Amino acid sequence: MEMTAQHPAPAPGAAQGSYRAVQVVSPNKFELTEKPLLEPPLGYVRIRVEACGVCHSDAATVEGGVLPIEYPRVPGHEAVGRIEVVGDGVAGWEVGQRVGVGFLAGNCGYCERCRSGDLVNCLNQEFTGVQRDGGYAEVLVAKSTGLISVPDELTAVDAAPLLCAGLTTFSAIRESPAKAAELVAVSGIGGLGHLAVQYARKMGFEVAAIDVDAGKAELAKKLGAHHFIDSRSTDAAEALQALGGAALVLVTASAGNVVTQSLGGLRRGGTVIALGASPDPIEASSGDLLFNSKKLVGALTGNPETGDHTLKFSALTGVKPMVETMRLEEAESAYARMAAGETRFRMVLTMEV
Repeated sequence: MEMTAQHPAPAPGAAQGSYRAVQVVSPNKFELTEKPLLEPPLGYVRIRVEACGVCHSDAATVEGGVLPIEYPRVPGHEAVGRIEVVGDGVAGWEVGQRVGVGFLAGNCGYCERCRSGDLVNCLNQEFTGVQRDGGYAEVLVAKSTGLISVPDELTAVDAAPLLCAGLTTFSAIRESPAKAAELVAVSGIGGLGHLAVQYARKMGFEVAAIDVDAGKAELAKKLGAHHFIDSRSTDAAEALQALGGAALVLVTASAGNVVTQSLGGLRRGGTVIALGASPDPIEASSGDLLFNSKKLVGALTGNPETGDHTLKFSALTGVKPMVETMRLEEAESAYARMAAGETRFRMVLTMEV
């Protein structure tokens, strides 16, 4: 993402008390610490965090090397809690209100992209847990323009992964050109994919789940998939074509070759949306793009309004992430389990002592 010069938030004032946080003091070095409680600056709120998801994108802070990081830094961008202090200049949010904070830390409102309505790609957008301390903590100070409303029907643990994995998949499907009853395929039934299958089914699509692990077939069907394709033993593109061709393929895996292969499973005019970041190049046939009108696009996440809708839709339809929980002080172990792919499917830290 193109970034302009950042405009730091005004320094918050001191308050009485402290809170626990897990911060990264250098790449791959965690530390449980006590931080002083601060009053939120202009345009910010202070949140008492109840739960925070552990996401692959936290690697940007934990492992470093992707974005500039000033250590120490508290990771975490799937934080859910209640507002306990509203800073000056904040309208529309109240003390006690349930809110969530996702990857996007809040748009500026005045850059060219914000003025055109493209809040996701705000030129002054910062990332939660990267440029600003995140949710591996009992308290989070967050910019009000990035807040997402959390329905009472969702627990904090269930809501946390929906702020990133849920928002990313829900937004991609909802904003795609696919129409109800058309075939939508989800490639990769993991942290993002298990939510994408649920959203696609609840939105009224015919759903095909694709994975290299045949053992996920039963789970995929329980999540709502009408079809399961074992891509280790079957050509997934041919299998999709046998079903009539997909109007949409969501690729959640971080591999360029999977995106390339997915183009072959599209019907004419279909779309592949890449959700997994990968350094691998993506190859596409000009014939597919020109003569079959196929489209290849990427999607990062959604704006705060779409975040509101993601959580509301989840509450209305019963979409839930599959989670494991660990306590805040176990954040290092939780991150290691997530990074090793040992979690099925989302890890969530709770602030219970």
